[in-house]
Amino acid sequence: MTGFGKAVAESPTKKITVEIKSLNSKQLDLSVRIPAAFRERELEVRGEIGRVLERGKVDCVISSEALPGIEAPLATTLNVEALKAYKEQITAASKTLGIAEPTDWYSVLLRFPDSVHSVTPETADDADASALMSAVSQAIAALMAHRRTEGEALERFFAERIEAIGELLARIDPYEKERIEKIRSRIEEGLAKIPVAEYDKGRLEQEMIFYIEKLDVNEEKQRLSKHLAYFIETMNAPQAGQGKKLGFIAQEMGREINTLGSKSNHAEMQAIVVRMKDLLEQIKEQVLNVM
Repeated sequence: MTGFGKAVAESPTKKITVEIKSLNSKQLDLSVRIPAAFRERELEVRGEIGRVLERGKVDCVISSEALPGIEAPLATTLNVEALKAYKEQITAASKTLGIAEPTDWYSVLLRFPDSVHSVTPETADDADASALMSAVSQAIAALMAHRRTEGEALERFFAERIEAIGELLARIDPYEKERIEKIRSRIEEGLAKIPVAEYDKGRLEQEMIFYIEKLDVNEEKQRLSKHLAYFIETMNAPQAGQGKKLGFIAQEMGREINTLGSKSNHAEMQAIVVRMKDLLEQIKEQVLNVM
């Protein structure tokens, strides 16, 4: 979900620049900085950005400047009539009181109330608003192009690691029969070391079967294999907004891999599981980048 887009549009009087930056986030966290003249258009801008980007920590900065040759209105103006009246009163008071007039008139006069008029910011007209929304749409399109490039790279990244996990899963098969035989031998050897140990061989066989069944990993292998296929299927689906779903599938894959590790009871199988976990962690880190 990372990306950056910038666009510039012009109205008859203004040059409007829009910059949008997106970082990873589970939800849409949108911040918009917009000039006062366009404040009434903020909801429209937010709606357009949210409709397209959907997720991510998004910062949008909008700036506006007058085109060359166009005089921008001042935000504040001097109240000349008030300044004139204050000066006349100070001059009269200085004569009456017999004190000198100020040497720096401006520093004195500008301290009085109403010496400066604040001008209400202008409101953008329809041409300005149209230019604003055009720049917003272009910036969004540029950001989405960046996202698509990143998405194509992530698709290759995920496919390679899902394939690698599948190959590791297939490598478990040769160790399964060997593992069961080793477990059986270890139990029988342990019993043989107990002096004067008497036991019912039939009951031992039943317990052995029960214990070995608890260590069986066929169901975990089948479920993991299905999760791998479902991940690829979801990633290739035409619908947008599959990021959360891919995250959930990755969590289910993790459960099966962890169970494989706890049941393996075999050094080579555990080494394979560790490699699977490493690949899955790489997937989980990057799946946050998917919408």
